[in-house]
Amino acid sequence: MKTEITISELVKLMNVSVHQIRYFEEKGVLEPAYTDNNQYRMYGVKQIYQLAQILLLRKLGVPVHAIKECMTSFSTDQYRQLLHRSLWEVEAELLRLTDLRQFIKKVLHEQHTFSSQPDQYQIKRKDTTYLARWMEMDMTAKLTAKLLAEQPKRIPYLFESDVHHIFDGSDTIALCAETQAPGDISLPAGDYLCMQRLVEEEHELEPMMEEFCDYAVAQSYVITGPLILIEKSYLSLFSENKLHYELQAMISRTPNSEGGSQS
Repeated sequence: MKTEITISELVKLMNVSVHQIRYFEEKGVLEPAYTDNNQYRMYGVKQIYQLAQILLLRKLGVPVHAIKECMTSFSTDQYRQLLHRSLWEVEAELLRLTDLRQFIKKVLHEQHTFSSQPDQYQIKRKDTTYLARWMEMDMTAKLTAKLLAEQPKRIPYLFESDVHHIFDGSDTIALCAETQAPGDISLPAGDYLCMQRLVEEEHELEPMMEEFCDYAVAQSYVITGPLILIEKSYLSLFSENKLHYELQAMISRTPNSEGGSQS
């Protein structure tokens, strides 16, 4: 009675394809126990364990051409180094996936908030926000691809971040990215008047800011800090050819103000 199995049985046992097994054999990392009179490749327990080790090494990122060397000459220390390197790669990938998960949840939340708010003006209670200065540009200058490319500083995944344009009354605009630790600019905690809008052309921003300031005056709000224009370019996924901006400013309220909706 035969104790070996055919390639089709090996495929089912190890949950691989015939193509994979033939590929491993072609590269010289796996051989059948023998070929029977009907030219069927036959595999025993030894080949099953060899295939299991090959599949494990592939999971650890070892290329097929290097597997034979691993299986025939690797020392314990070399295997430990291989496992440590694979562990580091897995942890880096987990971190990448965690960041991606947080970003996806942020995009969904931001889009839902924008699409569901009944009033384009909101008053939000905000905690202290820290910003790292990325670049400065003249008030009259236009943001161009050349200007972006010339910046010595780089923001990883720039357009997946909220880019803060700070208008402080000077002749320059500071472009900043939010940071967890105290940075170049701190926006204090307090009540902020906020307005969100889709913009197709850059020249639409100035009228938007004028409208915002007029609204604050009409509501008897006193703007006590810089105008903050937050570009959320990732939300352009939902609005073709338009960028999403949120305009904010810290406010205080005069005795006659009626207040606004809270968010």
